[in-house]
Amino acid sequence: MSQNKTIIFNPRSANGKHRIPNSILQVGASIHGKYSYVFVDGNLENDPWETIRNYLKTGEFKYFGSTVMPGPQLRQAIPFTKKIKEDFPGIVTVWGGYFASNQYKVALHSGYVDYIINGPGDTTFPQLIHALENGRDEQLETIKNLIFKNKKGDIIKTAVEALLDQDTLPRFPYDYLNSFYPVRNYLAKTFMGSKTLSYHSSMGCPFSCSFCAVVPIFNAKWKGMSAARIYEDVKYFKENFNIDAIEFHDNNFFTSKKRVLEFSHLIMDDNISYWGEGRIDTINMYSDDDLKLMRKAGCKMIFLGAETGNDAVLKQMNKGGTQSGQMIKDFVLRMKNADIIPELSFVLGMPAKTEKEVYDQILWDINFIKEIKTINPDAEIIIYLFSPVPTEGSDLYKQILDAGFSFPETLEEWISPSWENFDLRKNPLTPWLKPYMIDTIKNFETVLNGYYPTVSDFRIRGYKKQLLQVVSGFRYKTNFYHYPYEIKALHKIWKYRQPEIEGFYSE
Repeated sequence: MSQNKTIIFNPRSANGKHRIPNSILQVGASIHGKYSYVFVDGNLENDPWETIRNYLKTGEFKYFGSTVMPGPQLRQAIPFTKKIKEDFPGIVTVWGGYFASNQYKVALHSGYVDYIINGPGDTTFPQLIHALENGRDEQLETIKNLIFKNKKGDIIKTAVEALLDQDTLPRFPYDYLNSFYPVRNYLAKTFMGSKTLSYHSSMGCPFSCSFCAVVPIFNAKWKGMSAARIYEDVKYFKENFNIDAIEFHDNNFFTSKKRVLEFSHLIMDDNISYWGEGRIDTINMYSDDDLKLMRKAGCKMIFLGAETGNDAVLKQMNKGGTQSGQMIKDFVLRMKNADIIPELSFVLGMPAKTEKEVYDQILWDINFIKEIKTINPDAEIIIYLFSPVPTEGSDLYKQILDAGFSFPETLEEWISPSWENFDLRKNPLTPWLKPYMIDTIKNFETVLNGYYPTVSDFRIRGYKKQLLQVVSGFRYKTNFYHYPYEIKALHKIWKYRQPEIEGFYSE
């Protein structure tokens, strides 16, 4: 093994109980047994910078790799990486993750990010270390999925690697992670179970929605582990940690019906609930018997990008597939009959030709959401304000530029309060969204979350749920959403957890 060690860092992502850090486990797996490395999880460290600094002070480390997702992780990833370059200029810094891939220009121009892993790093990361360890800089341009500056200062973006057979990839080093952080500490109590595992079983998505950050990285490609391969890991966690629930954090877990049904048969007798992300038009092709089989096997809730019930706006988003407003309504009824909770995300505030058209679309979707709740009261609704992450060259990308929108030009700007909230899709900096529009969306969301509090926050039950429904009932039924301070007060007192920002409430 190389004497030059690597720090693999997972920046803090949220408050509360934290999930197993699959992103850094995947990086660790790629170099396990080849190069020495340590894990640092910012979610479980009281002072992660102190831990990183102490490692670097030993002089044994040469590489610092960090996963960097938009939003909260930037708070640690940006200042820590900058501090490393200031205090330890010989350290090679490598970023991966959606933010790094989509904002590679601002990252590399910062002067303190040396390399970007553009998508999966299963072969890219070990090849990068090998080239640097052996002084073979001329090999860098042949390493796929890599972005960096050459000696002339030009940004080099190498060829994209085809998605690998996921079953052939090395297993995640769970036992090695356990030597740094007890794995049992990552298994949270959620509304699905008392020990919930976070798991990733596939890469990419076969669709090209123009608002999605995944599209530029995977270019409408998808590859998943086999059902048998997934189940091997499930058995490991069942036998060693007695898990009873799984969150599948795939971009599109339900892409392959054959895989999902095979997995359902395998897990049938294990008393494990599961949640995953999918597309309405994909799962709508499953039969009623398929859905019932999934439910019997433990499928409790599915996250689905409804986005809008307006067919014209769906086309603007380049949603692809066959989804329509009518399909959404038909689908939530099917889910009700199958006893699976549909968790529907809506994106409000898309750009339009006129201010009136923007606002009319917002009001249209508010009424559509209420129609969905009439059809299936158990349907979970998650509302996002539109945050531009469109694919360069798309019609939507041109629309947002024409409307006067631009991204930050420095990494430091990305961690300003306004941009951080923007990344969470809660505070728009989009010029076409006016304050009264934002107030309308947020006030409706507050009333909706009062009348139909999320089932995923299992503290809001019994009298709390009843009181919220009584207080918000008049507003919801009469469309009176202005100044819902009484609902906000109850949410604040009970620390109501919105899954769109913080994930499921967990303990």
